Amino acid sequence: QVQLVESGGGLVQAGASLRLSCSASGGTFSSAAMGWFRQPPGKEREFVARISSNGANTYYAHSVKGRFTISRDNAKNMLYLQMNSLKPEDTAVYYCAADFKYWTSDYSSTYEYAYWGQGTQVTVSS
Repeated sequence: QVQLVESGGGLVQAGASLRLSCSASGGTFSSAAMGWFRQPPGKEREFVARISSNGANTYYAHSVKGRFTISRDNAKNMLYLQMNSLKPEDTAVYYCAADFKYWTSDYSSTYEYAYWGQGTQVTVSS
């Protein structure tokens, strides 16, 4: 059973930076494409970023492109999300997720990811 555990969330002011981490266990981490999603208060979960299994390809939501960077360390079974220039609208619970499928039709869809962490809260004050 794959387990994902996020950490690194917190309360910061607008313009600050945070780095989220996701520790993976119980599966072959290097075989999975990984994603970050977030769920703002009262809203649906939304796609943030995705990275291919070998780290060669990354994809971002328009709202975070240029500010957030997704990365991974397969030797350590770790996924990261570097968040810079944070805005109040980035406030959400952030989740990491794993996609072990050979082919994915819509990498921004939550349905493509079989395994999820419990989430970490990020709050950005204005």
